[in-house]
Amino acid sequence: MNDSSQRSSDHGAAPAGAIAAPRAARPEALIEEATQRLLAPAGLDLARLSSTLAAIHARDVDFADLYFQHSTYESWSLEEGIVKSGTFSIDRGVGVRAVSGERQALAYSDDVSGSSLDEAAAAVRAIGRQGHSTSTPLVRSDRVPARYGVADPTASLADADKVALLQRLERAARARDPRVVQVMASLAGEHEAVLIARSDGVVVADIRPLVRASLTVIVEDHGRREQGSAGGGGRFDYARFDDTLLARLVAEAVDQALLNLDARPAPAGSMTVVLGPGWPGILLHEAIGHGLEGDFNRKETSAFSGRIGERVAAAGVTVVDDGTLFERRGSLGLDDEGEATRRTVLIDDGILRGYMHDRLNAQLMGMPVTGNGRRESFAHLPMPRMTNTIMLAGSHDPGEILRSVKRGLYAANFRGGQVDITSGKFVFSMAEAWLIEDGRLTAPVKGATLIGNGPDALTRVSMVGNDLALDPGVGTCGKDGQSVPVGVGQPTLRIDGITVGGTA
Repeated sequence: MNDSSQRSSDHGAAPAGAIAAPRAARPEALIEEATQRLLAPAGLDLARLSSTLAAIHARDVDFADLYFQHSTYESWSLEEGIVKSGTFSIDRGVGVRAVSGERQALAYSDDVSGSSLDEAAAAVRAIGRQGHSTSTPLVRSDRVPARYGVADPTASLADADKVALLQRLERAARARDPRVVQVMASLAGEHEAVLIARSDGVVVADIRPLVRASLTVIVEDHGRREQGSAGGGGRFDYARFDDTLLARLVAEAVDQALLNLDARPAPAGSMTVVLGPGWPGILLHEAIGHGLEGDFNRKETSAFSGRIGERVAAAGVTVVDDGTLFERRGSLGLDDEGEATRRTVLIDDGILRGYMHDRLNAQLMGMPVTGNGRRESFAHLPMPRMTNTIMLAGSHDPGEILRSVKRGLYAANFRGGQVDITSGKFVFSMAEAWLIEDGRLTAPVKGATLIGNGPDALTRVSMVGNDLALDPGVGTCGKDGQSVPVGVGQPTLRIDGITVGGTA
C-alpha cells in the first residue's frame, strides 16, 4: 500500500469503538445513468446482455459476468507556483469473464459493442467443460446501498479554481515558515460508472466519485533538508477541500518537516513501540490484512491458513474490513462482482473468525461471499481485496498507554514498507517518530524502521487505545499488478518486544 501523504490525524475519526452504519439505499436510478453512459451509445440493452451470458453458458461453466466501466479521470500538479503537469482521460470498456472450477478466463475490449461481446463470449467459454449450463434472465436492481453521492468531482470546480486551490496551498505553506524552500501540491479527481450483469440474473450498477489532494514540502536550515507530507480525500467532490481542510494539510506537512530538522538518530534494538491512531493502520493493512484475503488462504500460502477459530492475536484485538463507511476512500456501494459491501469481522477479541472473499474463492472454500471482489478496471480479473481495514478501539486512554512505557518509541506516522505474505515478515520506515522516556515523548528521532512478523506482532499487543481514528483518505493498495483505493484505521496501540532498526 502506498500514498503521497501519510500524516496520521484524527480527520475522519469515529467514536471510540464504533463505526458508522451504512446509509439508506440511494433513490437515484443508478442503472439508468450507467445504461446511458455504457450501453445506449452501443445500442445495447439488458436483453442483449442476457443473450451474451447465455452464449457463454453454451459450454459447461460455473458462472459468468459482464463488467462495463466508464471513467473520467483528471490530475493537476503544481510546483514553484506553476502547473507542471496535468492529465485528463476518459476510458470506457467491458470485461467478459467465465469461471470453471479454479480457472478463470477474461476477454476485454475498449470497444463496447455487440460484436465485441460476441467475440469475447466465444473466447471465454472455451474454458468450460463439454456440455452446456444455464444462465438466468437478468433482473435489474436499483437497491444499491448509499456509501457516497453520485456527483462528478471533475465538474464540481472550474479548471481555474482547481489551479487556484493548489496555489493557495503553496502560498500558505511558504507563509507558515521561512525555512520552506520547495512546495509540491497535487489534486486528482475521478468519476466512475460501472454496470455488472451476471449469469445468475443479477444486474446492478454503481456511480463512484473519488478525490484526493496531496502536499509535500521541503524545508532547509543550515544546509540540512527535510521533507514533510500531508493529504486527504474520499468519495466526494472538490467542495470538501475548504479553508479548514487546506489549513490542516499545510500545518501537518510543514510541521512534520520542521520536526525532522531537529530529530536525532533513532535507537535500535528490541523495545516497546507505541503506534499512533489513524494512518499507522497501514501496518495492520500490510502485515496482517493481506494474509486474511481468501485467495492466499485457499492456496495455503498465508500464515493464517486453516486457523479459523484459533487465537491469532492478543485479547482485546478486534479487526474488521468495512466497505460500508460513508464517503471513505475504500468504501463501495457494490464490489466489482455486484455484491454489496459489508462489515466483515476478521479477528474478534484475538480469535480468527474469517477471511475476505470474492465469489470464486468463497465458492471453492465453501464460505460466504463478503463483498471483497475488486478489480482495477474492466481489463483485469477480480480478486479478494481489502476495502477499509480497521482495528477497533479498546479501553485504554492514549495518555495512559504512553505513561506505561519506561523507554520505547512512539510511531506517529509511517512512510511505507514491505511485507512477505507467506511468512508475514515486514519492514516499515517511520516518517515521524519520538523517543519515549519515563512515560513522556522527549525527542523526535529519524531513520527508524519497524521490523517484525505480522502474526507475531498481533500477539504482542498489550494495550489498545480508545481513540480509534481513520486515515485521511490517501491509501492505494497494490496486489498482483492491480491498484485500488483503500482505507485503514486503528486506535493507539502498545506493542511489546518488537525490533526497531535505527541509526544511533
